[in-house]
Amino acid sequence: MPVAIITGASKGLGRALAEALAARGWDLVLDARTAAVLKETADRLTTYGTRVTALSGDVTDSGHRAELVAAARRLGGLDLLVSNASALGAEPLVRLEALAPEGLRRALEVNVVAALGLVQEALPLLRASGAGTVIAVSSDAAAEAYETWGGYGASKAALDHLTAVLGEEEPGLRVWAVDPGDMATDLYAAAVPDDDGPRPAPESVVPAFLRLLDDRPASGRYAAPSLLEAR
Repeated sequence: MPVAIITGASKGLGRALAEALAARGWDLVLDARTAAVLKETADRLTTYGTRVTALSGDVTDSGHRAELVAAARRLGGLDLLVSNASALGAEPLVRLEALAPEGLRRALEVNVVAALGLVQEALPLLRASGAGTVIAVSSDAAAEAYETWGGYGASKAALDHLTAVLGEEEPGLRVWAVDPGDMATDLYAAAVPDDDGPRPAPESVVPAFLRLLDDRPASGRYAAPSLLEAR
């Protein structure tokens, strides 16, 4: 069975993608910071008959990243690495004039530095897979200027660039930065708590990720809404 590591997998897009892969028979290594919520997710996914290893921790911890990769190795290898864990830098979001440096550092550490560290840890297994794939969950804030989204958007723009370079340096892998578009998630609610407008559920964009896995296009940046429209 193929094996995936998904960070930020206890809820939202990470959980929705994990469930879709479990339904396809993938074995999973799941990460999140809140152990109880992560366990609940893992227990649900085991009903699909797949093997699920749930490891709570912080992706900025190199020891935790090593544990995630070691768990994948015990399951037989690693075919897919999804960097979905994210930090906003401020909750709720604030204008750049009020963004604390430590908040920006946290966003960069989680969204960029930790994502690269996990890729570095996982590269030997991904190269050995024969179908090694890296997905970095991006944001339209990486490409568009939205008021108050400057710190978070800057971190996702940096993640996009690292992902693009990784795709050039690792031609044997598929490396995709994926902008999922607007979603109703806890992250968005924390970012803009006063915005209670309707947004798509994370499950609605999962087919775009599955299409990438099925079609395996060239490494690059993809927007989930465009992938869904082209179906």
